[in-house]
Amino acid sequence: MRYDESSPPPPESASSISPDRPWYARRSTLVVAAAAIAPACLAGWVLTEVLGGGANDDSRPPRIVMPLSASAKLPSAAPTPAADPAASPAPGTAPGATPGGTAPAGANALAGRTVVIDPGHNTGNFKHTTEINRQVDIGTNRKECDTTGTTTNSGYMEAEFSMDVSRRLRTVLEAKGLKVVLTHEAGKDRPFGPCIDERARIGNEAAADAVVSVHADGVSAGSRGFHVILPAKVKGGGADTAKIIEPSRQLGERIAGNFARTTGSAPANYLGSGTGLVVRDDLGGLNLSTRPKVFIECGNMRDAKDAAQLSSPEWRQKAAQGIADGIVGFLGG
Repeated sequence: MRYDESSPPPPESASSISPDRPWYARRSTLVVAAAAIAPACLAGWVLTEVLGGGANDDSRPPRIVMPLSASAKLPSAAPTPAADPAASPAPGTAPGATPGGTAPAGANALAGRTVVIDPGHNTGNFKHTTEINRQVDIGTNRKECDTTGTTTNSGYMEAEFSMDVSRRLRTVLEAKGLKVVLTHEAGKDRPFGPCIDERARIGNEAAADAVVSVHADGVSAGSRGFHVILPAKVKGGGADTAKIIEPSRQLGERIAGNFARTTGSAPANYLGSGTGLVVRDDLGGLNLSTRPKVFIECGNMRDAKDAAQLSSPEWRQKAAQGIADGIVGFLGG
């Protein structure tokens, strides 16, 4: 079974997510002091894990870079600091807005803004395995054009889920006055794909203020919750993410906070140290983007409890609303 662009790593070790273990109470005074400052030190660490297989699309094996402190909390949609008025606006930032998308009071921050929604996979990919296995350039590597995505145990396809949520998301955003572009309309405009490099190119050519790729995960039962994937700093070939790292992080934080509140879902219990945020350096859809972009894995299709939510139209509407609220917050609306 082929899966989706964003496979998770194995769960972090206990030492990487719980730095203040009770064992240090039995150590010497020096060890106690060292243990006491460990959480602060962890904030500067970068943890890189390589997963040897699994359930995701743009890359196998996926590589995960997690420069997130073990003590990080799920981000809320808090206002961002004011920007230097002399500085050029970052991608995704309206003129006069702060880097996080907060517009001046009274301004219509959403006027003229464009959002690109990328529904993960395509229901036709199963019938076009030769085409989707074709290697494409992602700037730092070559990878499959696309993959089939995962399914629930009852056969509900990730591609069906991602398209349904994406269409609901489009409706919510258009009601806010935003221009919304979908990278594809599975079954309507193309029999498979698009390839991961084309997905990135669509967002770039649209000069999107925000791009969100919608997915669901396919890992082992018992692994539950959502996570948002942020771009790592990547430079090579046609990939250079330096300018989008910060606005993408802000977009991801907004989406994670709103998604949790609206759906009632918790951050993933199998990666991200409970933050709901993961940084990846191996995804072509992120590496090749020049616009603020994130992926969201809305839940795990292979877990019965998550699958029940993902299969519910009512829950999918909540998912779309949560993602939309995060995007609108990022854009300052």
